Amino acid sequence: MNAIDKIYTDLPFYGSRRIQWELGQNHKIQVCRQHVQRLMRMMGIEAVYPKKNTSRENILHAKYPYLLKNITASVINQIWGTDITYIKLECGFAFLAAIIDWYSRYVVAWKLSPTLEMDFCVENLKTALKFATPQIHNSDQGSHFTSPRYTGILSEKEIQISMDGRGRCMDNIFTERLWRTVKYENVYMASYANFAQANAGLKTYFNFYNNQRPHSSLRNQTPSQIYFKDRTILQKN
Repeated sequence: MNAIDKIYTDLPFYGSRRIQWELGQNHKIQVCRQHVQRLMRMMGIEAVYPKKNTSRENILHAKYPYLLKNITASVINQIWGTDITYIKLECGFAFLAAIIDWYSRYVVAWKLSPTLEMDFCVENLKTALKFATPQIHNSDQGSHFTSPRYTGILSEKEIQISMDGRGRCMDNIFTERLWRTVKYENVYMASYANFAQANAGLKTYFNFYNNQRPHSSLRNQTPSQIYFKDRTILQKN
């Protein structure tokens, strides 16, 4: 599963056939395609065409247009992005949701869940909104984010709702980059044994990510340096 997760993190457009080839060619793991498909179903992933199983659609839920084409975040809390990703544990697996500020790359809120029940996404949103309110909230079209329970909170706060086009993971590029960073810098190396260990380890990592890890795209400043500096300026104005 770890090898599949690493391949998928690097190449989210790969389906089971290409992942099977990659496992044999570059990881020296010989396995039939049916076994790869079964593991991918367990992990809740598939190629981005269609979108990942962690973000299955509900045809009864309203969908919203993508509002961010040719738009670049120019200030904090202008655009927040959110998504869900799979975290492999030695004893099973968990699911991680995070909300990131596009301008500063600051992770406003995150939550780990042992299941894909939607409550953890709603709780994560409520936690983030205690901290600040964005102008635009962007997600994919998965049922967690199209649910009236979720969109209703955004509407009450008069937050514009933006959703990626189907199968277009790059519409939420900063969250996708966050998943790659979290997995390569923490999850793969830590090899968490259980949910409690993963939750504690990710808490430490996100503190490091926000407050100590410089980003070249931020002129080697940390997300918190950018986020709180600009927040202070906005409050003064």
